[in-house]
Amino acid sequence: MDISVRHLDAMRKSGEEHTLLDIREDEELAISSIEGAVHIPMNSLPESLERLTKDHPIVVMCHVGGRSTQVCAWLNSNGFENAVNLEGGISAWSAEIDPSVPTY
Repeated sequence: MDISVRHLDAMRKSGEEHTLLDIREDEELAISSIEGAVHIPMNSLPESLERLTKDHPIVVMCHVGGRSTQVCAWLNSNGFENAVNLEGGISAWSAEIDPSVPTY
């Protein structure tokens, strides 16, 4: 399942419980990030599952949405049916929600 950056923004503003999971690499995180995101690089995820919850939505984010789509499918097939993909990734967040977030 996908959600839009506008939906995520509404979740954040309303205080709806969720985890924003940033799966980008360290080099990407150094360029731009969204406050409050949990950073677990994609290749480190299998050994970091204990850091995730099944109690509320996990919004998976990457640069533009390709890697996060794959990670959502993997998480869903590994018992995290609460994982959703952020359409357009941090690029869409910067373009539609917060232009202070640098693009790359």
